[in-house]
Amino acid sequence: MSSLDKKILFSSEEKKLLLILKLVIFYYHTLDENEIQILNTTVQNLDAKEEFEWVKNFINNDVSTGFEKAKEFLKKFDNLDIEKKILILNDVWESANKKGYITEMEATALLKLAKDWKIEKELLALVRKKWQ
Repeated sequence: MSSLDKKILFSSEEKKLLLILKLVIFYYHTLDENEIQILNTTVQNLDAKEEFEWVKNFINNDVSTGFEKAKEFLKKFDNLDIEKKILILNDVWESANKKGYITEMEATALLKLAKDWKIEKELLALVRKKWQ
């Protein structure tokens, strides 16, 4: 069960952020069938078809720099409520793990993003709690 199943309201920009992060993390090793399904489910749950089209154009224009573009986009959300920041990054972590594993590159990227948002300890605490 995803952390987003709590019916949290997201603005259009927050939906874009969540989808950018998932897409960038999944692109580390090329999208597979499971990841495409995870993205589609997220789009449906968030009612975010327009935002996802925007995200695909944003990332697909230059996939090789997608992570840096995502980090730059993330800066727009520095003032976002800390609980929502944690919810978003935790959901991306859970999504990456839904395929049965999270790669070292995915985990490292997510931890870098958490560090940029100054919530690295909180994300690690959530991840550790789930593995205990």
